Amino acid sequence: MKFVWAGLGLICVGLAVIGAFLPLLPTVPFLLVASFFFARSSERLHHWILSHRTFGPVIEDWNRSGAIRPLAKRLATVSIIAVFALTLILGVSKIIVIIQALVLSAVLVFIWSRPNG
Repeated sequence: MKFVWAGLGLICVGLAVIGAFLPLLPTVPFLLVASFFFARSSERLHHWILSHRTFGPVIEDWNRSGAIRPLAKRLATVSIIAVFALTLILGVSKIIVIIQALVLSAVLVFIWSRPNG
């Protein structure tokens, strides 16, 4: 079973890396889930992700206080605005635009309601 947990953790890290470049794919939730899987499968992988120069501080902030760093909040906001602008430029149907606006607004409220890391 440990191999399954480790494999799922590695998949989550891969998705987090992809999410760093794709606006609608989240990064931090995948890192948190990867940390969860690694904690159950491999002390070495769990230590690696927690001590990683980029991933570690984000996970630690969240584990300690549910915090998101201000830079991450700003980058997420810019990405969300860019995606929504692209939707408007492409002329997507009105109902899709409304649904997207509601979902993205909820995401922004959540992000900005978290304490700063």
